[in-house]
Amino acid sequence: MSDLIIGPDGLARPAWAASDALLRDYYDTEWGMPVTDERGVFERLSLEAFQSGLSWATILRKRPAFRTAFAAFDPDAVAAFDEADLQRLLGDAGIVRNRAKIDATIANARATVALRPDGGLADFVWGFRPHATPTPTSYADLVSTTPESAALSRALKKRGFRFVGPTTMHALMEAIGIIDTHLVGSHRRGSSGVWGD
Repeated sequence: MSDLIIGPDGLARPAWAASDALLRDYYDTEWGMPVTDERGVFERLSLEAFQSGLSWATILRKRPAFRTAFAAFDPDAVAAFDEADLQRLLGDAGIVRNRAKIDATIANARATVALRPDGGLADFVWGFRPHATPTPTSYADLVSTTPESAALSRALKKRGFRFVGPTTMHALMEAIGIIDTHLVGSHRRGSSGVWGD
């Protein structure tokens, strides 16, 4: 358990979730729990794209502003955004004002709507769940991509999604419970109910 820290509450967490209260709460209640609804998956996919090159803490602190700016990540609403919305978003200091990422989020909303006749975004993403989940005992055991995340990336790109590289998709798969990369010994290991360990 060298890469886990025992908190004052006696619970073992990785270092990234052990000191900052916001990150600790996210780790304890949300990260790795199953997200299987369209809006929830679209939100996490969007936030993972915005996180690229930044810290997750930055994105998490801005999440309330992101939710306001992007109509609570309602794909239909975001898909209808126009040039005025784009300019509004570029002027919103509460979010990450990266034009390429904003454009991608709008495009991804349209791609999400277009996926509905084929079962929808959530089922599409969950269709790349591997047969087994990793069992990392230390940070050294963690990887940033897998064959499944690379396959998901390719499949989403074919459907018109952007900012969905293999590393970003691996992070999404971790965040929404498709895989369980909680370190063995963490109090959260196996808590998603998706995997048996």
